[in-house]
Amino acid sequence: MPSFKIKHITRYTYSSAAVECTNQIMLYPIQDAHQSLESHKITITKNPNVEIFTDYFGNKLGMFSIIERHSELLISSEAEVITHEVISPVNEAPAEDQWARLVAVCGQFPYIDFIQQESFEKIDELKVFMDELFDKNKTPFENAQLFSEYIFKNFEYKQGITSVETNVDEIWRLKAGVCQDFAHILLLMLRRIGIPARYVSGYICPKNNEFRGEGATHAWVEAYLPDYGWIGLDPTNNCIASDRHIRLAVGRNFSDVTPVKGTYKGSSHHVLEVLVSIDNKAATPIEEKQGPPAFSYKADNPAKSTSANSYRFYMEQMQQ
Repeated sequence: MPSFKIKHITRYTYSSAAVECTNQIMLYPIQDAHQSLESHKITITKNPNVEIFTDYFGNKLGMFSIIERHSELLISSEAEVITHEVISPVNEAPAEDQWARLVAVCGQFPYIDFIQQESFEKIDELKVFMDELFDKNKTPFENAQLFSEYIFKNFEYKQGITSVETNVDEIWRLKAGVCQDFAHILLLMLRRIGIPARYVSGYICPKNNEFRGEGATHAWVEAYLPDYGWIGLDPTNNCIASDRHIRLAVGRNFSDVTPVKGTYKGSSHHVLEVLVSIDNKAATPIEEKQGPPAFSYKADNPAKSTSANSYRFYMEQMQQ
């Protein structure tokens, strides 16, 4: 059973004092049969009281406010998580039976929320593509793997060309983006063929830099399979989500599971820094990792910076 120590730091430095800061944090690792939380500590500037809630999808989230004037907001989450081996689905029932059972559950709670289609202008183009790739004689899991592999091979992993507000039409046109973009395309495909699918926010824990998406939060998809349950698919790395994937939250899309978001009163001039460090005992320990944060952004004029670098805008929106 792998054990990971994760440190996730979000720091805002303001050019002038900020007041009335209110934030929501979704930094609490899920606890279930696949992962156990050994310890967890969240430290926040001014030590505000954090009210804990459980949202509609069963995620744990915290809410806090800081009324005092402050020139820096630091949110530090330190967790030790033990993950358990993921057993791959075994195709025992015929594909036809599995598809029939999916039709039966798609209109039931809680799967109905994860089958709803996003608005997509290129639906005719997608239908032609899906007809070519989809094989009704294969099981839902086999088709889901085909779609994940297609995204991995045909979409370029590239930072800076999409933002949190980029819709699936634009991602489809660009055939490029980062992990959350790949996840949204896979959600579209799976739901199109009747497989309930949900967005997952979390971390990926490589041994020796073998995965894309390390050093920050990661995103992938979970598909619902008859007789099995939810299975994770990571199109960014073309793999099944394993005991090296740590889940923070699940939802319909990115907006349901944003790790940190909120608002404040004050100057728009600020610097945002984000750092995610993972000690998996086979990689470089956290305390030995020196150097710049995984993400750093200076906001001088947000209205102009948005068009200059959309990845910066995405990261800022994810944290705010």
